[in-house]
Amino acid sequence: VQLQASGGGLVQAGGSLRLSCAASGSILSSNVMGWHRQGPGKQRELVAAITSGGNTRYADSVKGRFTISRDNSKNTVYLQMNSLKPEDTAAYYCKVSVRSYEYWGQGTQVTVSS
Repeated sequence: VQLQASGGGLVQAGGSLRLSCAASGSILSSNVMGWHRQGPGKQRELVAAITSGGNTRYADSVKGRFTISRDNSKNTVYLQMNSLKPEDTAAYYCKVSVRSYEYWGQGTQVTVSS
């Protein structure tokens, strides 16, 4: 399984970005797709996750600002990020969890200027 993430960039505070991550290869239809991030000097943390059935969870710090969604027909997960803050600056990684296996994509950098 390979994950290809895209959509990062530089944006001013209050702006928006949309991240995408497409999974290729053999992947079971029942899985959890999600986004994690790692800011400078910080540990990697969960941002948001979504099951194949559409159940979602979010980090408290992004609730009401970020929306995770997925297109099962394309094995793609999206992260719509609105009202971005400088503290959202981080490398964002997509992850797919299938049973006991985890697959990570390469990071995509999001930088929010104040």
